[in-house]
Amino acid sequence: MSRLAIRTVDFKLAYRLMNELKKRNVKFILLEHDAVLPERDMIWFGSEIEVANFRSEGQPIAASISTAEKAVEKAIRLQRGITQVHMLCFGIDPGPRPGIAWLADGVVLGVAQLEKVETVSAHIEGIASSLEFEKMVVRIGHGAPLIRDQIINDCLTHSLYIEQVNESKTSRGLLRHNHVISAIRIALLSGPRVVEFRTIQPTEGDLREIQRQSRKKTNGRKTISSEAAYAVATGELSLDEAIEI
Repeated sequence: MSRLAIRTVDFKLAYRLMNELKKRNVKFILLEHDAVLPERDMIWFGSEIEVANFRSEGQPIAASISTAEKAVEKAIRLQRGITQVHMLCFGIDPGPRPGIAWLADGVVLGVAQLEKVETVSAHIEGIASSLEFEKMVVRIGHGAPLIRDQIINDCLTHSLYIEQVNESKTSRGLLRHNHVISAIRIALLSGPRVVEFRTIQPTEGDLREIQRQSRKKTNGRKTISSEAAYAVATGELSLDEAIEI
């Protein structure tokens, strides 16, 4: 497997690429922009100008601040020898910090644990835009009904193909709290397609949990009202917006 390297004089670009690679637990090395590649087939990142100047060396991938995520996804595919993708599958383990995984024809390309429920669909679309594929499906576990339905409604708003799967067999033993591993397992399952928006009816317990999250997020300085918690539960407000109000 070819190694990855960041080879640029652009500090901001290097920093952005490092963050994207670290998020995916992908190993890499840092090189001077004009350094000799330690391996002939090394995959390396640089700016468009740097890649143009050294395009005959290794396997260069041009990147910018705005395209860093796409460049990293391309490098991972190249590193794993994936040139064509028939089925791109996303698995989502619903929860306050959703776990998400994306697989190309059963091969894991990446995983992440998101900080906000409302960023799931944007994260999916961002990754999908960096890949070429024939079909795409988003699979979500059946647990955490309130958050699950929020994510389903958001994905349907973005016209994503969604399946709900039984995740009861994905969270066993010591791995039951590892949401990214559960997300991988969810992506590998199949379930009935979801085509209708869900009616969200939060319970008193759901509202108290959202209020608890607001206290935790503000280090105990603020508890949002039950009305604001209801707005968060139904997707009218994000938790951050409710806290600011």
